[in-house]
Amino acid sequence: MVKPARLHTRFEKARIIGARALQISMGAPLYVSEEELRDNFMDELIQLYGTEDAKARFVLDPLKIAMLEYESHRIPIDVDPHIKDE
Repeated sequence: MVKPARLHTRFEKARIIGARALQISMGAPLYVSEEELRDNFMDELIQLYGTEDAKARFVLDPLKIAMLEYESHRIPIDVDPHIKDE
């Protein structure tokens, strides 16, 4: 991920995650592995598919994938902070 000049506001975070989720939904390559998706969302997969089937599946929701990428600092998107040089 591009190192931000400062922490993102909640609006910037929403914009970055939304843009990345759109990219993922359009078929962009993921920056997290299937195994990471399976590990991070195992409880949800077990609720949806049961214990046995959850081991063979992973999350396909673009928004959840984008949020995981953001939290693990793997999204190569940043916003222009418009910081004035003083």
